[in-house]
Amino acid sequence: MIGYYVHHQGRGHLHRALAVAAQCEVPVTGLSSLGRPAAWRGAWIQLPRDDDGRATDDPTAHGRLHWAPVHHRGLGERMATIAGWLAEQQPALLVSDVSVEVTLLARLLGTPVVVAAMRGDRRDAAHQLGYDVADTLLAPWPAALPEPGWPDRWLAKTVWTGGFSRFDNRPRTGVPRPGTVLLMLGAGGHEITGRQVDAARRATPGWRWELLGQDGNWTADPWPQLTSAEVVVTHGGQNAVAECAAARRPAVIVPQPRPFGEQHATARALDRAGLAVAAPDGWPASERWPTLLSRAAAIDGQRWSRYAPGDGARRAARTLDALARNHRDRPVRTEGPA
Repeated sequence: MIGYYVHHQGRGHLHRALAVAAQCEVPVTGLSSLGRPAAWRGAWIQLPRDDDGRATDDPTAHGRLHWAPVHHRGLGERMATIAGWLAEQQPALLVSDVSVEVTLLARLLGTPVVVAAMRGDRRDAAHQLGYDVADTLLAPWPAALPEPGWPDRWLAKTVWTGGFSRFDNRPRTGVPRPGTVLLMLGAGGHEITGRQVDAARRATPGWRWELLGQDGNWTADPWPQLTSAEVVVTHGGQNAVAECAAARRPAVIVPQPRPFGEQHATARALDRAGLAVAAPDGWPASERWPTLLSRAAAIDGQRWSRYAPGDGARRAARTLDALARNHRDRPVRTEGPA
């Protein structure tokens, strides 16, 4: 059995877990404070929340962790639930997507851990600890677009799957409509205002803007809108980028502020590779939008195949299956340390 921890912020972690677990041959149990998704095939362990907004003390454990506030009942119950499940079920491995604290908990209980890697500057003490103790790092981007500054010890245990999403290999039912812009914003929060969008719309009279995720205009399945847009404007989250890639649609990436500069790092990598147009300095001024949309529209959407070939989730699943079987079949030592 494989355990799969799914962080509750946004929906990218969940969508990634769904895509990978669906391809795994070894049974996968999800652990998250998110509700069980309808499409999840295996068991699902509902975790207590650890972010209820109450006052916290020393959440970083003197700068060594990311979120471990003292005397927080939700956190304690959450970790106890995970520890109890690990002790009872003895999974072959745990996937952490993504929490340094859950990574350490599993490893301290003797469970091998696979960490879902993220772009950005992860050289802080907590990330270094989490990445160092992981058996394997799963990077959902291609090896041809590496993250600068990674030490050799991380590179040596990284599996690059390429980008992947829930839409990989789904037929592209929409026909791109010339002059259509889809602004797709996620559930993880953003700093884009309706006034900014209105100004961009007025500055681009030759384009027709459609909005998803702004002012409550949300859909669980943006695929028809994605495949029918000439250009997609979105943030720099891994999942949003992977969905653009699956749709093979040109994109303008407007990265949003995130810890460790994750979205900005993604936007830089895509822009350098000529796969998308990045607007790294926040929502562009209205007069810049005609040029940005024209530049993006000139990119052949098929170039996305360099980033997301379409089999990334299957690559990740085959990696997890192989690791699980290897750990399951490995002889167990009963003696303690010398």
